[in-house]
Amino acid sequence: MRHDGTFDPLLKAIAGAVLAIAVAKVVWQWLSTTFWRWLSVDIWGWIADHPWWSALIAAPLALVPALLVARLLPPRGYVRYLDDDFDDEAPAVLTYGMHHLDTMDATEFERACAALLVRDGFTRVQHSGRAGDLGADVIAWDHLGRKVVVQCKHYGKPVGSRDVQTFNGTARPEHHADVPIMIGLNGFTRDARAFAARHDLILVNRQILRDWAQGTYLYDAIDDEADRAAA
Repeated sequence: MRHDGTFDPLLKAIAGAVLAIAVAKVVWQWLSTTFWRWLSVDIWGWIADHPWWSALIAAPLALVPALLVARLLPPRGYVRYLDDDFDDEAPAVLTYGMHHLDTMDATEFERACAALLVRDGFTRVQHSGRAGDLGADVIAWDHLGRKVVVQCKHYGKPVGSRDVQTFNGTARPEHHADVPIMIGLNGFTRDARAFAARHDLILVNRQILRDWAQGTYLYDAIDDEADRAAA
C-alpha cells in the first residue's frame, strides 16, 4: 500500500490476475465435470431412451434458423432498394428512383444498369466498366439469345454525337453486338439521336430509364418511348 492509502497499480494488477485465474479454474472444473456429465450422460441418455420425442423437438429447432435465413435473403439475382417511389406493399423487386440514380457515381450507375438487366431475365450479365473496355460497360444475352452490349453515360448533360459515334465504332465491330444500347442519364442531343437512328443504335433516354428503373421491362420501356415519339 502506498503512503496515500491506495494500492500500488502493480499489486492491483497481480491481485486481479490471481482472481481471474481462480474464477477460470472454477468455471473450467464445472464445465469439465458437472456440466459435461449433465450433457453427455443425462441429456444424451434421455435422447437415447426417447428417440421419437427427440426428433419431434429437434425438427422445429432446426427449421427455425432456415426459415429466418430464407426470409432475410432477397430472391436470387435481385436486389431491393427503398426510395421515395417504392411501395412497401410491392414485391421485393429491384427498383431505383431517379434521384437515386442521379446521386450515383459512374461505376455505381453501370452496376445498377447491370442489376436491372438481371431483374429483367437477361442472362450471363457481365459488368466491365473499366479503362480499355472499348465501350462495353455491360454485356448480356436476352431471351432470344442475342448479345446485348451496353454503354452507360452518367453525364450531367445530354450525351453528344461524338460519344455515340465512338460507341458505334466498337459495339458491333469489336464486341459483335446484336443489340447495341447506350444509356444516357440525361438523354441525348439532337445530333446524337439522328446519328443513332441512321446506324440502328438503341438510345435509352431519361424517360426510358425512369420507366425501366421503376419496373418496366427494358424492351417494353424502349417500345413505349418509340410509340410516344410516333404519336
